[in-house]
Amino acid sequence: MRDRTREHFYRMAKREGYRSRASYKLKQLNKKYRLIRRGDVVVDLGAAPGGWLQVAREAVGEKGLVLGVDVQPIEKLPFENVVTLVGDVTDEKTLELLLHTLPKPADVLLSDLSPKITGVWDVDHERSIELARCALRTARRILSHGGKMLIKVFQGRLLADFIKELKAEFDFVKVSKPEASRKRSAEVYIVATGKK
Repeated sequence: MRDRTREHFYRMAKREGYRSRASYKLKQLNKKYRLIRRGDVVVDLGAAPGGWLQVAREAVGEKGLVLGVDVQPIEKLPFENVVTLVGDVTDEKTLELLLHTLPKPADVLLSDLSPKITGVWDVDHERSIELARCALRTARRILSHGGKMLIKVFQGRLLADFIKELKAEFDFVKVSKPEASRKRSAEVYIVATGKK
């Protein structure tokens, strides 16, 4: 039997026109932590299929900019201020393209990056932390002073050390699990605000 939470948010996404049920994770976290504001420049790493891009666009309005990056092409959204790039965020060339495309430092960096799941818990957790560190390295180069970050990670033994790294670079760091995440899922989201 499928997880009821997953099924509920899947049906809601279909009904409300979102590309994925993950849209509700960002909606819930943004409501709670006020990450994205009108007029912000937002970068979304691991943006396919585009559900987070839709939510971010709603939040920034017409005057903001939302830039999504993924290894998979993303079907275009009907907004001039939503731009997508195809590239691997672990590749320096993709980061250079991102820097060239941004009109100014980003206000918010979102990372819904997820490793290919092997089913071997330690391996999946380590790869998740590697991707989170990649997002942090990207933030160091593109995020404005005082900027905000939201990163998906899998819980495990390396999480505490990664949180320490974030606390050295951000004023506020909190681990959160939105209602739209399955209860049994090991994924959590780290909110980091006030980039130093």
